[in-house]
Amino acid sequence: QQLDTPTPARDDTFPWRSLQLLQAMAPSPTPPCHHHHHPPLFPDTLLHSTHPQQAATTALRILQHLFNTLSSPSTPQHWHNHPRQQLLNSLDHYIHHLKRCLAGNVRRFQSRGPRNLLLNINKYIHGVTTYLQDHNYSACAWDHVRHEAHTLFRHLDTLFRRMRS
Repeated sequence: QQLDTPTPARDDTFPWRSLQLLQAMAPSPTPPCHHHHHPPLFPDTLLHSTHPQQAATTALRILQHLFNTLSSPSTPQHWHNHPRQQLLNSLDHYIHHLKRCLAGNVRRFQSRGPRNLLLNINKYIHGVTTYLQDHNYSACAWDHVRHEAHTLFRHLDTLFRRMRS
C-alpha cells in the first residue's frame, strides 16, 4: 500500500538539496581528530524493510533526530547559520508531512510492524547524542556527526523510494 508521500519531484531532490545545505553549513572541515572515535553508524538493517509504513516511520524518526541534533545550541560557532536554518526549515516541513501521512496508518502499522524498529533507531540516536556529550560538543565531534548526517540523507533517499512502492 502506497503512502501519501511528498510530491515525487520534491521528494527526489530533498535528500540531495539537504546534502548541499549540510556542506554549506560547515564549508571548512575541522582538522582530523585522531583522539576521537567515530559516532555510532546507522544500523543498515533498518533499510531492508519493504513495507512502506515501516520505511515512513524510519524516515520520520531520522528526520526528527537530524532536526533535534542540528538545531542544538551547541553547534559549532564556525557553522554558517543561513544554510543551517534552510536545512532545519526543510526538515521541519518533511517531519510535519510524514506525521500527517502516517496518522491514519499508525494503528495498523503498530500491530504488524517489528517491535524493535523504534528501539534500534532510538539506540542509534542515543549513541550519537552520547558521542557529542562525551566529546564536550567539540567542533571535531560535530564534524564527525555532520559526516554521519551526510550518510543519513542518502539513507532517506532509499526510504523515500520504499515509501512509494
